[in-house]
Amino acid sequence: MHYSPALLHIPDGFLSLIVSLICWAITAVVLAMAVSRSNKALGEKQVPLMGIMAAFIFAAQMLNFPVAGGTSGHLLGGALAAITLGPWAGMLVMTAVIAVQALLFQDGGLLVMGANILNMGLVTAAIGYGLYRGVSNSSRGAKLAVAGVAAWISVMAGALFTALQLWVSGTSQLQVVIPAMLGVHALIGIGEAAITVAALAFILQTRPDLLNEKSTAAQGSRGWVVAGVVISLVVVLLSPLASAFPDGLNRVAEDLGFIHTAQSGSGPLAGYSVPFFADASFSKIAAGTIGALVVLGLSILAGRSLQKKT
Repeated sequence: MHYSPALLHIPDGFLSLIVSLICWAITAVVLAMAVSRSNKALGEKQVPLMGIMAAFIFAAQMLNFPVAGGTSGHLLGGALAAITLGPWAGMLVMTAVIAVQALLFQDGGLLVMGANILNMGLVTAAIGYGLYRGVSNSSRGAKLAVAGVAAWISVMAGALFTALQLWVSGTSQLQVVIPAMLGVHALIGIGEAAITVAALAFILQTRPDLLNEKSTAAQGSRGWVVAGVVISLVVVLLSPLASAFPDGLNRVAEDLGFIHTAQSGSGPLAGYSVPFFADASFSKIAAGTIGALVVLGLSILAGRSLQKKT
């Protein structure tokens, strides 16, 4: 069986129609709030950063790393996006990433996309920002430590929400699915924490002003924009090296016996491949590059349309 770079991406068939619709309703309300708040507070320097963060998160999600028991994981990125951009812009960036993954790459179902956005984008961003905000005026060491903890907790929260949705949908029993989901994602969350801390440490070292800290770096420089795009594309180049092990949700679905309920959809770049490229590695790199550029462009366009008018 082919495994996409999903971590908590729920396919159609795992959730009932009513649960899917309820998740869509909650997601729509929260995103409406995010649009309203971003329209009032989005600063000029955040707009290109939204694009860079979206491209990096998309690229990083293609790099599955192995964890125990023949399972893989990857960055979710909600906590990182919220810490660097604020909670509302972070939610919009995560929404752009998840929507592009579903529409272009068949990574997560369309009917359950509201649940995927809720679990991976909204909940993780809210938790990441909420915990980090409490130490926003502390030392760098404290900030990085709390960011790591927040990233780990955000993965656990996303896994818990997914488990509850599977239970309410009648897909799995509560006493079985919760320990299974939390157990495997406790390990995956360690990777999330490490990547989040490394990314924030890099930003604090090179452009601390992006996190509203004092900086001696030249304001207005666009070099970091180019650097961010280049880093994202380099990560895409590494995507063929990603672990082939099933991700956390797929592993749980296999172990608990409901993997057969997944419904496959279609997308122009389904499976993260470009159809007319024969070489699998090159096809994956090309698809990843397209995806990273698409989410970069969408996030920048969204940021500019919502940017605070002066």
